[in-house]
Amino acid sequence: MNPISKLGLANGLLETGLHQAGRRLTPQRRRVLDLFERIGSGIHLSAEEVHHKLLDSNQRVSLATVYRTLRILVEMGFLHELELTDGGHRFELASNDHPDHHHLVCISCGRTEEFESESVLKAGQLAAENIGFKLIESTLNVRALCPACQNP
Repeated sequence: MNPISKLGLANGLLETGLHQAGRRLTPQRRRVLDLFERIGSGIHLSAEEVHHKLLDSNQRVSLATVYRTLRILVEMGFLHELELTDGGHRFELASNDHPDHHHLVCISCGRTEEFESESVLKAGQLAAENIGFKLIESTLNVRALCPACQNP
């Protein structure tokens, strides 16, 4: 499916889900989802970065609306939220391409990089089984310093 078709599908699902929840698909909500669809999976943005990218492309939306919209898109499963230990949050497009992925997060600048690890997934699965849990997904956040912050 080409990106344009996927975008239409996501917007259609979003509109249906919002209507079921008694909400509308506003132009601002559509702009936020469109931004994540354009940049694709694996890109992690803060609410402020989303706001700046929209403003840079002459799309007017308030920061408060961006925060509300991100929350709605996470609740509906269109975005994943990565909570950083310093209280910050980053958002990425939900994707079935690599659901069990992990993040290296720079504790200085917030740069976030994804990685996959079969051994981490197996450890999570084994831990879940030993306690009687059923593993749904595996995500590990590794706090580190990126190369730029190691050598300022």
